[in-house]
Amino acid sequence: MKAAALKQLIAGSTELFSLPDIYFQLSEMIRDSRYSLADIGKVIAKDPALSARLLRVVNSPFYGFQAKIDTISRAVTVIGIDDLSNLVLATTVVDRFGKIPGELIDMTSFWMRSIHCAVIARLLAKASAVLHTERLFLAGLLHDIGSLILSQKMPEQYLSVLLAADHNRALLAGFEQELIGFTHAEVGGELLKIWGLPESLYETIGCYLNPADAQIHKLDAHLLHMAACLVDSGQQADGLEIAVAEFSNQSLTLVRLTREQTISIMEQVEEEFLQMFELLGPNKKFH
Repeated sequence: MKAAALKQLIAGSTELFSLPDIYFQLSEMIRDSRYSLADIGKVIAKDPALSARLLRVVNSPFYGFQAKIDTISRAVTVIGIDDLSNLVLATTVVDRFGKIPGELIDMTSFWMRSIHCAVIARLLAKASAVLHTERLFLAGLLHDIGSLILSQKMPEQYLSVLLAADHNRALLAGFEQELIGFTHAEVGGELLKIWGLPESLYETIGCYLNPADAQIHKLDAHLLHMAACLVDSGQQADGLEIAVAEFSNQSLTLVRLTREQTISIMEQVEEEFLQMFELLGPNKKFH
């Protein structure tokens, strides 16, 4: 019953929530050995606004490359095709969904929180010595996308959820489950699955509220869970210390981080968030 209702909700949302064609084109080329990195670079370079934004991102202090990267083909070589593909998706998704009318959700606040979570997830992944940390950046960026679907497709029910939670995000998923029948995490995971994104992304997002439920990508799910808790920790006094104290020893052991390391990672977040919001935030146009 629940699975059928979830699938029906997503099926009715794909028109509004569809990925840009360039992402699917790149994905097909990456999987096809006949295409070289140069070929892939040429496809991205055909979109001047996207190319300009990608080059600004890879030349930002967030990446810390010593020499300036001035062409997309060089960016493909330096970052690697998987990470660049994730970055293309990150930059185009904010553009695509930045314009959704936000009667229930303020879209600027939504993307501020999502980019904040993405930066934290990537920094945690980096400290945890995870390879290809861009996928955690993308998971952080997309972890709340199910909320957008619920607010657009079930506005009355979702308004009831928001009123019941009364700005306390810790209560949100419980009320979603009670009043709608599934959580924004489950909706987001299902959407990413329909989009054909990797299992590492859709399982991570689908399970981030309860990372122990992840069957295969447990490390990513725990990292994203921690990032989402940390992004909301600034809402109250001593919030960071309280959030870190509540992390289970199982989570910390799995991600190979201590509570002290986590607190020191958070000291880097604000500056990096401001840089990334400047580069990726909605309505940022580069020509």
